[in-house]
Amino acid sequence: MPRFFTNEIDENNIVLTGSDANHIGRSLRMRVGEAVTVCCSGVDYCCTIGSITADSVYLDLVEKHRCAAEPNVEVTLFQAVPKLDKLEYIIQKSVELGVSRIVPVLTRRCISRPDEKDFAKKKLPRLNKIAEEAAKQSGRGLIPEVTPMVDLREAIEMMKQLDRTVLLYEEEGGCSFGDVELSGVRTVGLFIGSEGGFDREEAEMAVNSGAKQVWLGKRILRCETAPITALSILMFLTNNM
Repeated sequence: MPRFFTNEIDENNIVLTGSDANHIGRSLRMRVGEAVTVCCSGVDYCCTIGSITADSVYLDLVEKHRCAAEPNVEVTLFQAVPKLDKLEYIIQKSVELGVSRIVPVLTRRCISRPDEKDFAKKKLPRLNKIAEEAAKQSGRGLIPEVTPMVDLREAIEMMKQLDRTVLLYEEEGGCSFGDVELSGVRTVGLFIGSEGGFDREEAEMAVNSGAKQVWLGKRILRCETAPITALSILMFLTNNM
């Protein structure tokens, strides 16, 4: 069933306009009576098409329910900026796995070092479009946000607002992921390095600010593999997979 997202909804007058209406009428060639789902703030509104005009699609509400695909934990991925194609892949797969927010972080060992203004103007809209497409494909009830790029100190300040934060660090000394206390946790942060990982000072800064250092074993994962692995484990441990 086609899925569409909106920030606001009037249950008595559900209307899709703009590109969504064009997609229904011209690309999908849908007809009156066919079913669509409109997602707003994690709630699925199951509807049928009541009428279609040149620029609007009017929907009749059949039922609504919380989106079953949404996890009961909100996960923020603090991803040190890798090369752009890798970041696009990470965003796509992270959204499929249930992430709520992706924060690109510029760290010392980042090989890719985009200009902050250029990133915000040219790259960020594309990254959020990738997140939107992945949300539709995977049946999510909301579109995870890709935020503007921040430095590590800003990311750590954001981290302090969360219930629990995990730092993946390739050197020994951390605990097993299964030993991280997640009972009753509703907001979780994941810090993942870029191709060069985190340096020791950066790792210590995060740990001293409350992050839990986790070691995934002797195999060193690529920066695009690590977030997928960590999110999969986290979703499993919180009964969201």
